[in-house]
Amino acid sequence: MTWIVPETARTDPPLVEAERPMLESWLDYHRQTLLFKCAGLTAEQLKQRSAEPSSMSLLGLVRHMTEVERGWFRRRVGGEQVGYVYSRDGTDDTDFDEVDGADAAADLAAYEAELELARAAAAGHPLDETFTHQRSKKDMNVRWVYVHMIEEYARHNGHADLLRERIDGVTGD
Repeated sequence: MTWIVPETARTDPPLVEAERPMLESWLDYHRQTLLFKCAGLTAEQLKQRSAEPSSMSLLGLVRHMTEVERGWFRRRVGGEQVGYVYSRDGTDDTDFDEVDGADAAADLAAYEAELELARAAAAGHPLDETFTHQRSKKDMNVRWVYVHMIEEYARHNGHADLLRERIDGVTGD
């Protein structure tokens, strides 16, 4: 039997809410949107590339966002000493480039597990709390991370729209 990405529900963000719950709701909406774009596809479909010379695929996006979630929330906000999931050094594109032999079901499970770990890492850190980004040596706050993550997902969910349409013609939210 062929493995298929399970359906996922999306919850619309509230129209009126305090700042933190609003940011968390929008981020969760975008996280759910990425899964929504993958739902109903096989592992092979998830691995399909967009167009030469790009190595972008839906599975690559999932793997990339796993790394991004881990980096911003666990490593930077939470201060955890965690390595990379797919990347060798945090600067290469192995999350995108090495999907051909990847286990798509395991990669989606790793993404969903990383989301829970990212939420836990951010819990209890006020939006105004700052940390120093190790590479840039610049101070940032937790609020910036939420806004950046929403932007990162919005951009990549646009890519996911195009990838999904190329795979099977499905378009939409």
